[in-house]
Amino acid sequence: MNLIIKELEQEQMKKELPVFKVGDTVRVHGKIVEGTKERIQVFEGIVIKRQNAGVRETFTVRRLSYGVGVEKTWPLHSPRVENVEVVRRGVVRRAKLFYLRNRIGKAAKVKEEIYKKS
Repeated sequence: MNLIIKELEQEQMKKELPVFKVGDTVRVHGKIVEGTKERIQVFEGIVIKRQNAGVRETFTVRRLSYGVGVEKTWPLHSPRVENVEVVRRGVVRRAKLFYLRNRIGKAAKVKEEIYKKS
């Protein structure tokens, strides 16, 4: 029974996903259904949490919208998530960035990862 479930989950998982981690700024292209029409809406923010594994893996993105913090949790392998693109890589020392909820303005920024060319 366990092998059957694993095979079904493998079929439903997306093959090509970008590598991103907590602290990165991402742009999530999500499908929105309004009546009979379907459109793509972009949600850009900092990844504050990733949890679970396999088909059940989710990630939470936080952004400020008109001075109010907005968080959305997206299932990684959902057909509603069209695309995830990494805008900026962040340097963090935590697995979950819940402390950003209490910060405002520049204090809510995450340090950017800088690549050295050698």
